[in-house]
Amino acid sequence: MKVVSDLELGYSDAENYRRRENKILLNRVFIRNQNLDLLCNPAISFLIGEKGTGKTAYAVFLANNDYLDTRTSLRYIRETEYQKFIALKNEKHLGLSDYSSIWKVIIYLLLAQKIIEREGGIEFLRRFTKFGAIQKAIDEYYNKAFSPEIIQALQFVQESKVAAELMAKYAKVSGEGKDTLTFSESRFQTNLFYIQRGFEDAFRQARLEKNHLLFIDGIDIRPSSIPYEEYLLCIKGLANAIWEVNNDFFPTIKGGGGRMRATLLIRPDIFQSIGLQNQNTKIRENSVFLDWRTEYTNHRKSDLFKVIDHLLSSQQGKLLDDGEAWDYYFPWDAPNLAEKFEHHTSFISFLRWSYYRPRDIVTMLSILKELSVQRGGVHECFKYLDFENAEFKRRYSEYLLGEVKDHLTFYYGVEEYNLFLKFFKHLNGKNKFTYDEYLLFYDDFHRSISKSSASIPRFMSTPSDFLQFLYDLNILSYIEYPVGDKPYIRWCFRQRSYGDINPKVKEGCDYQIFYGLYKALNVGQEFRR
Repeated sequence: MKVVSDLELGYSDAENYRRRENKILLNRVFIRNQNLDLLCNPAISFLIGEKGTGKTAYAVFLANNDYLDTRTSLRYIRETEYQKFIALKNEKHLGLSDYSSIWKVIIYLLLAQKIIEREGGIEFLRRFTKFGAIQKAIDEYYNKAFSPEIIQALQFVQESKVAAELMAKYAKVSGEGKDTLTFSESRFQTNLFYIQRGFEDAFRQARLEKNHLLFIDGIDIRPSSIPYEEYLLCIKGLANAIWEVNNDFFPTIKGGGGRMRATLLIRPDIFQSIGLQNQNTKIRENSVFLDWRTEYTNHRKSDLFKVIDHLLSSQQGKLLDDGEAWDYYFPWDAPNLAEKFEHHTSFISFLRWSYYRPRDIVTMLSILKELSVQRGGVHECFKYLDFENAEFKRRYSEYLLGEVKDHLTFYYGVEEYNLFLKFFKHLNGKNKFTYDEYLLFYDDFHRSISKSSASIPRFMSTPSDFLQFLYDLNILSYIEYPVGDKPYIRWCFRQRSYGDINPKVKEGCDYQIFYGLYKALNVGQEFRR
């Protein structure tokens, strides 16, 4: 076995959390996964999952592998694109339907370029003349330097008059266009519709050998410079565009062995915000929902355990039995377990401190590795005392609070986040409390805000709203006590499913702060598990 100092887990920079997440699922090439198969299903338009559940990693894997006869590309939307959308909206006085039209052209342009690259190049363009005309228009517009990124595709839309003129010019040269058309800067929507129709005509003519899938990622993070309302309008247009092209246009194309599709990577709460019609149906029939939940009793059969174990075993240079790598590095048992197990149960300790997300487990491994290196020497395995180390828990708690901050500042500003943190000072050090106690804490907090003249954010405007908000963020759980039975602890991430993507908190119960957040929120004594 490799010793811990050689483990390839040690990215200390927060910006590299996604790299670790990607590596987990990229290694899953040896683990047949139902989600990968589902993502190649032509009915799928959305990949839904919380931060850290591996949405990007699935897309990266498919983009790097020809899986089930599907050629995949992955594109990101970034701050610059949002800014250009806002500028375009103000300049052209755009509405939601215009945003959808813009996104359709962007999706078509990105897909068309990848199809040309991967379906045979010059011979493909000669055979399908409408595609050839589009390629010539793109080459002239970009001086044969088009890079298939959203920012460059958006430029094609911004200069819709020039783009439409070029498409009309080469359509006529190829014999596909008959009339001489004129375009005007003031007729943006008309130009855009002509461009859209040109791409659609080319797609109808082509006969594809492979399926072509475009993932669009990056909407989970709202840049601080982009107002929430402007951001929401942009991604609503994107979601509508993806739904419409996947359901109203692409299925109408006949012939050939390949199909086209676009899929949006999106968090559950953002999916709720975009307001698509018949959301429950779309979640069940047109989405892949990433769900890593497992039970303690069969945790070693879970995908989550298999992924982490495979991440460790893939570094050994030889084939290992399932669970062998994990048991080597963590040869101890989790405390306070009623059930008996055949193998070490140390993974349950990691589950207890996580939201059952791959990123959480890998972050814990990374912190353990960093602390081991800092202590010096060579350590071939980790002990339970390493997991109980106060510095380990402090760093991991800060990571979890950082995830909470990312979620909250998606909707609100830094001021609201700082106000949110002040609430926990009113818990009097408690990590577990009754509903009546919660109301007292809230009233005390509310009075302190009023004295400081701070405005109250919408998410904490009432005790019920704030309790639901804390539950949505998995900061607290509610606890039910059925008669004659053990307590049932209800976490939002455990309750969320295809059938209930937005679980509701129950009032009148007991509540408990998530263990991993104790240190960062400075509540309660260290909870021994």
